[in-house]
Amino acid sequence: MSPFVHETAIAEDGAVIGDGTSVWHHAHVRSGSQVGEHCVLGKNVYIDDGVVVGSRCKIQNNVSVFNGVTIGDEVFVGPSATFTNDLVPRAFNADWKITNTQVMNGASVGANATIVCGTTLGEYSMVAAGATVTKDVAPHQLVAGMPASHRGWVCTCGVVVSRDDEAPETLTCDACQAKQDSGEST
Repeated sequence: MSPFVHETAIAEDGAVIGDGTSVWHHAHVRSGSQVGEHCVLGKNVYIDDGVVVGSRCKIQNNVSVFNGVTIGDEVFVGPSATFTNDLVPRAFNADWKITNTQVMNGASVGANATIVCGTTLGEYSMVAAGATVTKDVAPHQLVAGMPASHRGWVCTCGVVVSRDDEAPETLTCDACQAKQDSGEST
């Protein structure tokens, strides 16, 4: 299944877009970027040169993913979330340097969250809507606020399983545990 690129979207020559991926209205995918298979890039999404997006990701409307950001598989990025790539932004700085950001597999970024460059969002972590992330987020950790701080731990499915400071022994919610007990996959 070939990728779908809406007639108002721009997919530059040299951009790699995986099979089954949909690029919607007014999105722009730059040359030198890579987007995996079966992704959805919403309206007005910008994927910069050098960006890597894994497979089965959903990047919602009005998100700009700038050079230096790497997004793993099955990542959700909510509407109008923001990624930065310069720790010392000045309009006149000709020698600015890209500071990399990693979003690991299964992570979720809420609407209007800001991810400051140089951070890593761990596997299956969850950033609440409107949060400002200024430091690394651990796998399965839930963070919220400005600056973002620890609010709990989430199951792979996204359900909060603990509000404790330390991660619980099991990060599986009751619903997922019931599925595993019945032999279903989660």
